[in-house]
Amino acid sequence: MKVIMVDDNKKDLEQVNKICKSVMSDAQLMYFDDPLAALAKAREEEIDVAFLDINMPDLNGLELGKYLKELNPFINIIYISETKDYGYEAMELHASGYMLKPASKDKVKTEIDELRYAEHYNGHKRVFAQTFGNFELFVDNKPVEFKYKRTKEIVAILINNRGAQTTNGEIIASLWEDDGDPDKKLSYLCNLRQDLQNTFSRLKLDGIILKQRGSMAIAKDRIECDMYDWLEKKNASKYKYIGDYMNQYSWSEFFHAELDEISYDLEDY
Repeated sequence: MKVIMVDDNKKDLEQVNKICKSVMSDAQLMYFDDPLAALAKAREEEIDVAFLDINMPDLNGLELGKYLKELNPFINIIYISETKDYGYEAMELHASGYMLKPASKDKVKTEIDELRYAEHYNGHKRVFAQTFGNFELFVDNKPVEFKYKRTKEIVAILINNRGAQTTNGEIIASLWEDDGDPDKKLSYLCNLRQDLQNTFSRLKLDGIILKQRGSMAIAKDRIECDMYDWLEKKNASKYKYIGDYMNQYSWSEFFHAELDEISYDLEDY
């Protein structure tokens, strides 16, 4: 579980951080005295719980909460304030909790025990990538529909590359094996990338695709994937590779040998 604490008052921030360490010893805790820095971090990694001070300069806690919910609709936001004046605004944002300063261990523990999205706090991710058999991408348990069929294939390519940046040239080579017109392919790729961005923005999945100039990558920590889980946990994984992998894509055949070898090695245990 990933938790951020944001308060421009460093003394209050240190107090909340100390309490959270004792209450959530197994969580990854990150604290910020700059709300803009906290927002930048949330664009890189999916945050499960956010403790936000309401009165902050540049970007107050209510504004920051709106941005965080756009990035992850299932984030648990717990507001911290010196007054009860913003309770209604917090309710409008469907915050998980609201507590008055000074923070205490009992207050924090109560909020953690009553999280609004407890199932997501317990490890569920909104995005699931099925790679064994035919490839399919699910968000909130529903298959994602793209405007173009090849947009989905781009996602498959990025997931296959396991978080590595994949260049436009590498994507084009996988999508179109024939020579053809390179300029036409690049133009079409721009349309596919725009479709990908539009679809993920509509689903509030900002940060799932990590972009650099001329390349893209999947944010591995933001998704659940049968292949990733199997490669990490081996025989302990609830997913099993039985020889089928992204069957609808011809380029996936080049990766069967690697997966087969891993599977054979596991049979020896």
